[in-house]
Amino acid sequence: MAEYTAVIEWDRGGAPFLDHRYSRAHRWLFDGGVEVAASSSPHVVPLPMSLAEAVDPEEAFVASLSSCHMLWFLAIAAKRGFVVDAYRDQAVGELARDEAGNLMMSRVTFRPEVSFSGHPHPTDDEQTAMHHEAHDQCFIARSVRTEVRCEPVYGNVDSRLSVMPMK
Repeated sequence: MAEYTAVIEWDRGGAPFLDHRYSRAHRWLFDGGVEVAASSSPHVVPLPMSLAEAVDPEEAFVASLSSCHMLWFLAIAAKRGFVVDAYRDQAVGELARDEAGNLMMSRVTFRPEVSFSGHPHPTDDEQTAMHHEAHDQCFIARSVRTEVRCEPVYGNVDSRLSVMPMK
């Protein structure tokens, strides 16, 4: 199968370390030359030890799940003959304590808004089915114990009343 790599670099830069007040800012390096400024979350490690404008692992986790879901959704829509013009998800991850009292990303909720053009347009039920299939196909979602939910927004109407638990 495929193998995926990331290089994570951090340097103390001569700052004290044992007082736990060292910077958590670091870099993620990916193939193709992409470099991402990273840090601990300011919700976990307070400023100034965290870098608020950097991506933290919790945000990256949420983005990874949402991105995988979107990519599968796009592929499924194309296979079914639906033309997607835009896709926007305002995904949210929630930290909570597990049974042992340890913090974990307990839930990630997607709130995708999808714009279509051409004919036919999918019905809300067809979109819901495509979201379920996207979740079933997403190997990132299948790899975690986090509850993944989808609350699609259809035609600018919030559909949170029909929450779709994915696990």
